[in-house]
Amino acid sequence: MPPDPFAGDPEDPSMALGDHDADDGPPLGDEERAELLADLTDLAVYQALLEPRGLRGIVVDCADCGECHYHDWELLRSSLEQLLQDGRMRPHEPAFDPNPSDYVTWEYCRGYADGVTETETTR
Repeated sequence: MPPDPFAGDPEDPSMALGDHDADDGPPLGDEERAELLADLTDLAVYQALLEPRGLRGIVVDCADCGECHYHDWELLRSSLEQLLQDGRMRPHEPAFDPNPSDYVTWEYCRGYADGVTETETTR
């Protein structure tokens, strides 16, 4: 995301909208940072393996709203990078009319990558 042109400005016009937390929350701990970096590495592998097969990204079952959220590869990468940088993810536009068959779960990606790795190591 581009930098906020009003960052640190006490006259920020968005302050009138409410929900104007001055800080982004507590910084991520070392373990959380390591997990995010591992997720980003895994995501790159999953995308390299699955995008050429026509898959667009990852679907996540949201415990908060009970609906599925469809994340294209780049959207998920940018969200994880933002979480790594800012300690939180900002809201984003949901996928428009996603085809559920174009998305797989994180667990599917992990299993697929494990299968490819196993097949390559047994040759």
